[in-house]
Amino acid sequence: MKISFSLSKHFLFPILVMPFLMIHSVSSLNLTNEYLNHKCLLDQGKYNSGSEYEDNLNRLFRKVSSDAYAVIGFTHTSIGTSTPNFLTITLQCRGDSIGSKCHTCADTAILEFHKRCPKNKGGIIWYDQCFLYVTTIKEEVPIKTNYEDIFSMYNSNNVRGDGHFFAKRVMDFLSELTLKVEKTIKGVHIILYAEGEKKLGKNKLYAMVQCIQLTLDCKSCLEWSIKKLFKNSDIKQGARVLGTNCGVRYELYPFLRS
Repeated sequence: MKISFSLSKHFLFPILVMPFLMIHSVSSLNLTNEYLNHKCLLDQGKYNSGSEYEDNLNRLFRKVSSDAYAVIGFTHTSIGTSTPNFLTITLQCRGDSIGSKCHTCADTAILEFHKRCPKNKGGIIWYDQCFLYVTTIKEEVPIKTNYEDIFSMYNSNNVRGDGHFFAKRVMDFLSELTLKVEKTIKGVHIILYAEGEKKLGKNKLYAMVQCIQLTLDCKSCLEWSIKKLFKNSDIKQGARVLGTNCGVRYELYPFLRS
């Protein structure tokens, strides 16, 4: 069954007038690690207290909490041999949230996963700075894009004026970032992440794109997500599309670390 989420965030900005549109803006950096959404994978069933599955799950959670993966902000690890007790955990931190910030987000996600999906074998939880994905399904690596578990969030403020021109500028900029994604390398690890800012009249457009390292076709995932940003007729001042393979976001205020 195809799952579609539609969430909104509310921001308040002073109004500025530009020749081609009117927008709201802020000058301060808005860094948060808010809970965004979750999905319990009900079709994967539940586990019993004291079961081998519960032991495997807790062992992997401890591994995720203690590993040095935070240097690159990504881990993908599995445990179990038989189907009833097999599971995989994927954790992806946002490209600007590595090191201790990645560990902090991971610990928060693990704690909340237990609360929001109690005894569920599989589930996904998204935060501003990371997402955690637990599944019992053995996926071939590199991983095909999962178009089922994707959701969108929109700024509550519409762009006033030529919204279609604004949308084209945003899409063009996100497409530029998509071309830069696979060129960002940290040591021997490829970091599939790109961010930037661009002048938009008297204001700036801030944006980011990111894929998990094991995505089979990062470019196609990002292109699909960029198109999904503007499927509604009302063009918003900010929006994001998040899934388990890739994510895109744009705003008219800074939301990333340097």
